[in-house]
Amino acid sequence: MRAGIPQGTTSQRNGNSLSVRNLFCLFPPCTIKSGIPTGLFTISAGEKPASCDSCTYWPGFFEENSLKHAHNTFSYKALTTMTPASVTAFCPGHISGYFRRVDGRDLATTGSIGAGIVINEGVTVTVSAASSPSVTIRRQDGTGAPSVLTHDSPPLFSAMGRLGVSAAVVTECRLPIGAGFGLSAAALLASLTALDRLYGCGMDAHGIATIAHETEVLHRTGLGDVAACQSGGRVVRTGAGIDGHIERWFDLTESLYAISFGPIHTPSVLGSPAQMDRVTRAFPRDSPDSIADFFRLSREFADKSGLLTSEVRQVFGECDSADVPAGMTMLGNGVFAYGARAGPVLRAFGEVYELHMAESGVRIVEEVP
Repeated sequence: MRAGIPQGTTSQRNGNSLSVRNLFCLFPPCTIKSGIPTGLFTISAGEKPASCDSCTYWPGFFEENSLKHAHNTFSYKALTTMTPASVTAFCPGHISGYFRRVDGRDLATTGSIGAGIVINEGVTVTVSAASSPSVTIRRQDGTGAPSVLTHDSPPLFSAMGRLGVSAAVVTECRLPIGAGFGLSAAALLASLTALDRLYGCGMDAHGIATIAHETEVLHRTGLGDVAACQSGGRVVRTGAGIDGHIERWFDLTESLYAISFGPIHTPSVLGSPAQMDRVTRAFPRDSPDSIADFFRLSREFADKSGLLTSEVRQVFGECDSADVPAGMTMLGNGVFAYGARAGPVLRAFGEVYELHMAESGVRIVEEVP
């Protein structure tokens, strides 16, 4: 499907023309949710903007853009230039200290409440136009050299389908995947942000985050990470879903240190009613108003949730002896701890990642003409 055509449409290409049926405007603050704009307009090459009844809608760079009210059909004669060759975006990860699933009326309102920290490490994604969609997931080793982990990612393929675009998507990260660092959410947010810029889809940050969140919930790869990763800081999510209320504090002045003993299969946990019931009962009643409170509540949650592993329990014991605040990376078989004393304690158990609180969320970092 041509760049700039919103989701929820059907299309047919004939030469340089593209017809789109049953189009509806998805670009806030437009209030049109069904039907089509009325009237007839044309624009010259590179001219901006074209408009519908309720908003300024610019679907890309078009030589000619005309609306035919009969048969509910838009016809576009599109220029094939004026788009970047590739776009690179970065999104920080997120460590959840504790969470509770909340089922809403739909994917957008389903999610979780809880608390965590948005971290400076995350996922860098580069996208380029392609005739068929592809995904390459890479992780850097200790020397910084990337290795390919897989070419399979149902959430990323699903996200491209939602946008109606085809691209080659390459993701790269340093932290281990599936270990409780919110990398699936980061990959989706970065990918969708880059794809939106590459194809000129005209989406705003909220629309991008909504698709990313709904994709996470649908594929059971996360519940609240997308909402958290829209910005930085130490976060407390008191409302579920992509529009849930979030409080952010930028109060971590020291480094975080994390260690991973391997992944926990997130879909198995989120899809287990028995495990989710135990998680719900372990959820703290208090809300953290300080870093110390956050780690105290995270530790209590780990102890009561039924998710604690033997490796994590052993690290917790050493952290207690050294008076180091620590929690379990949710959902992952690992520990994150705070302060200068945390590094030496965790290094006794394996490779340690030094992290910092992120100051901001997803962003474009490069465009190649």
